Amino acid sequence: MLFHNRKTQLLLVNSLTFGLEVCLAAGITYVPPLLLEVGVEEKFMTMVLGIGPVLGLVFVPLIGSASDHWHSSYGRRRPFIWMLCLGVLLSLFVIPHASSLASLFTLNPRPLEIAFLILGIGLLDFCGQVCFTPLEALLSDLFQEPDNCRQAFSMYAFMISLGGCIGYLLPAIDWGGSFLAPYLGGQETCLFSLLAVIFLGCVLATLFVTEEAATQADVLDGPALKDAPPKPSPPACCSCQLSRSSCLLHARHALQALRNLCTLVPRLHGLYCRIPKVIRRLFVAELCSWMALMTFMLFYTDFVGEGLYHGVPRAKPGTDARRHYDEGVRMGSLGLFLQCVTSIFFSTIMDRLVKQFGTRTVYLASVVFFPAAAFVMCLSHSVIVVTVSAALTGFTFSALQILPYTLASLYHHEKQVFLHKYKSKEEENTARMDKKSAFSKGLLSSQKLPYQNGHTGSLFSSSSSSSSPPAAGSALCVSSSCDVSLMMMVGEPDSVAPGRGICLDLAILDSAFLLSQVVPSLFMGSIVQFTQSVTAYMVSAAGFGLVAIYFATKVVFDKSDMAKYSV
Repeated sequence: MLFHNRKTQLLLVNSLTFGLEVCLAAGITYVPPLLLEVGVEEKFMTMVLGIGPVLGLVFVPLIGSASDHWHSSYGRRRPFIWMLCLGVLLSLFVIPHASSLASLFTLNPRPLEIAFLILGIGLLDFCGQVCFTPLEALLSDLFQEPDNCRQAFSMYAFMISLGGCIGYLLPAIDWGGSFLAPYLGGQETCLFSLLAVIFLGCVLATLFVTEEAATQADVLDGPALKDAPPKPSPPACCSCQLSRSSCLLHARHALQALRNLCTLVPRLHGLYCRIPKVIRRLFVAELCSWMALMTFMLFYTDFVGEGLYHGVPRAKPGTDARRHYDEGVRMGSLGLFLQCVTSIFFSTIMDRLVKQFGTRTVYLASVVFFPAAAFVMCLSHSVIVVTVSAALTGFTFSALQILPYTLASLYHHEKQVFLHKYKSKEEENTARMDKKSAFSKGLLSSQKLPYQNGHTGSLFSSSSSSSSPPAAGSALCVSSSCDVSLMMMVGEPDSVAPGRGICLDLAILDSAFLLSQVVPSLFMGSIVQFTQSVTAYMVSAAGFGLVAIYFATKVVFDKSDMAKYSV
């Protein structure tokens, strides 16, 4: 009963949020020196760090849509979460042991060591960042009411900020001289072993999460069929023949699924392109806001080291220029740490702020606040003023981690208001699927099935009709839960595309975050080289922030905005 408590469930889910952020903050902070030590040039190092976000842009929508239509005894979200967590654990082993693994295969291990290191870094960045998407969808499934959803994502943002604080502090500790060194090894091995232990404990916590209840509009509820009356056992003389027929049937379904898998990508591409207008407006505002914030966060330490401390990063170690730069980098890291602390504070009071001032006011205030802070950093030469301004950007960081996801959950919770145009199309498609299924499989349209949430409803009816009384019907003949899962994921050759679920739209919002890391990495180096000043970092961040203000005013926050913006 303890694990079924609502607050306990929220803590269990967000413990994985904390573990992911600790690994990402510590791992991605520590890997650039490792790449430089093995001989990777600085320009190629930034390309290596971009592998994860680029892969995430490709696979996040696919994983999000597949999760919406997946069906298993462990639910829709956790199988994808566990698969991605396995990739994170593998990367935490590969990165510190890249040299040892390379020496097992060749006498000249350096090239292979670099390859293993790049593989581990890409795997950590990709799996770690993509795992947040099904995790956010799981939170939205468990806490669907708007107030509960906002509280859940406030805890989510709190755990991300807390994980960032711990992740930034762990690499600063001299683990090589600690009491763990004799047991775990040097600095790298000890650090990544500790990260693996922390992360594994957070993953195990998700075993006690009560999986979200499957809704009738999303999936066919195969496991609920186990509550149906048992089928009579076949005679013993027929068991061999039935077994052979069953094997042939499963082989045919497997071949059909394999053939239909080739159509998965274009189907999902069409689903991805058919974005509802409310989600599109939120995505554009998110993209501009994250580009402003990530331009600041990615290059802030370099801005402080060169711009405020007048250091030279390529100077020889021990010189005054290099010492000034290193001091500036440490001060910049302090500013980012204080940003996480500020984010933790605002995450704890975000629910109160929204209740007091409303979602629109809080969201717009957070977006407006960032370019103001960025302009202060551009104009001021005081280390204290710049550090305080950097710390206060935690308000924007916290709001971007909470409010867009609660808005997306609101859209799906009240589809008849915010997604009514899309819903009518979806209902038309499900009607066609109902008609085809009834014709091909002999299913009666009036047949009712029990569902995990305790209601009954038509096989393809919407969730709004789930409270209708069950009707007497004839016997069903359905495929196994595995067949249903494959059918919902890859579809039939002539069927319509699967319905849109919330995980796909959360994946679109996460794509904005991933894209915001790729674009500054590609262009900011050239801009700084052209202007010959690192102040261009903060000017660009402020510019992106001003654009974000405009698009933030176009976001749909409530029902009145639907008519106002003709959505």
